[in-house]
Amino acid sequence: MAKYRGPVCKLCRRENEKLFLKGARCFTAKCSFDRRGYPPGQHGRTAQFRRRRESDYARQLRAKQKARRIYGVMERQFRRYYEESLKRRGLTGLNLLQILETRLDNVVYRMGYADSRAEARLLVTHGHFDVNGRRTDVPSMLLNPGDEIIVRDGSRGRTYFKELRSLAEDRNAPEWVSRDLKNLSGKIVRLPERIEIDGNMNEQLIVEYYSRR
Repeated sequence: MAKYRGPVCKLCRRENEKLFLKGARCFTAKCSFDRRGYPPGQHGRTAQFRRRRESDYARQLRAKQKARRIYGVMERQFRRYYEESLKRRGLTGLNLLQILETRLDNVVYRMGYADSRAEARLLVTHGHFDVNGRRTDVPSMLLNPGDEIIVRDGSRGRTYFKELRSLAEDRNAPEWVSRDLKNLSGKIVRLPERIEIDGNMNEQLIVEYYSRR
């Protein structure tokens, strides 16, 4: 299972905005982006003062890279999601975002059962969740409306899940998912609408990027 293993704070600095890849840490004074809000690399400090016009290709590439980094997806898998979005009815860009949102690790994060998508991915990989009554350890599993997620009985005794109810209460869940904090479960009610997905992503630029290749 491929995943990015480098310093994630550099990804935020490269995109010149917070991607909140470390969860609650991104809201503290320890946030690397707040302390060093310039691009990484040898010429990062001077690059932020340069004014140059971005080409269409550069803007399309940046939009694609930002979406990949937010959801923690590698290039080959991201391209497969794009090809899948082409086969579905409706707007290709919205289809792509809905596919990314309905990944199991993202749904666990959206329900408030993890502080970040990286943490959600780790919890799923360790097999702490059942989907429709079956244990799964595949973070990239795509869910459909009606699918149910629940913390496994064998995991409830762990310290993390004992404290999860109180922690999850402070995290808002979107309307396209329902959750039961008492039973540490949740359900996909419907596919998310565009207004319920991160507004800082430009899916049209992503479509343009892959369309020209």
